[in-house]
Amino acid sequence: MSGELARRHRKVQLVVGLIYLGIPALTLAVSLWTASWTGAVLPGLLLVLGALLFTRQRFRPQRWRMTGALFGAVAGVYLTLVPDNFELLFVLLAVLVSWWIGAGVGVALAAYAERTLLVPVDPELAGTPYELAFRLRGLWGTTLVLGSESVSIHTIPRKLRGANPEDLRRTYPFTKVTGVHEVSLTGSERLRFPIPVTAVHTAGPAVILQAGGDDWVLPTNLAATITQLLQHRVDGASA
Repeated sequence: MSGELARRHRKVQLVVGLIYLGIPALTLAVSLWTASWTGAVLPGLLLVLGALLFTRQRFRPQRWRMTGALFGAVAGVYLTLVPDNFELLFVLLAVLVSWWIGAGVGVALAAYAERTLLVPVDPELAGTPYELAFRLRGLWGTTLVLGSESVSIHTIPRKLRGANPEDLRRTYPFTKVTGVHEVSLTGSERLRFPIPVTAVHTAGPAVILQAGGDDWVLPTNLAATITQLLQHRVDGASA
């Protein structure tokens, strides 16, 4: 890992630690200072949950925003309710405001960590345990996810009614990937996909992914970098 990527990694993990551990710890400290031990039960449980989730999700950027929003909102509401000498109407308004402020702070921290990690995308990330997700150009709601052991493509249908989750996602172990190529699309190609995808004809770079007998053409402006990331992890799985 280069010096620049190592610096980014340390910064990202610091911010993610603030989300999963710092917010619950701050909530617990304020609760102990302003309330009784019984008032610290919920913050204590939140801290334990944060520690558990941190070990599981610290390298999964797609989880950071949801957790940040949840922990921030819970902390905001709980800290609003700790003082119990306010009128009911004020408390209700304060809870509503603190919910959104807390969630916003959590999401902002997660967005900052994700941007620090992925902007710009460094091919050396292939050698790290991070789960890397990329939105695909011209494919509505479709995301390519490079995990530590597999690659997956999943989409969100425009109409959720009747959608079968199994039909909206494909996951392939890296050992099942037989080809990764960078290509350039003219925009006139009729792209077909193993799952139902809402596609818009778009010219530009793309990645051809061949895995498990399926052929994917994945439009992305990061085709060159994603090809390197994929090929590195595929080679590592087969070594």
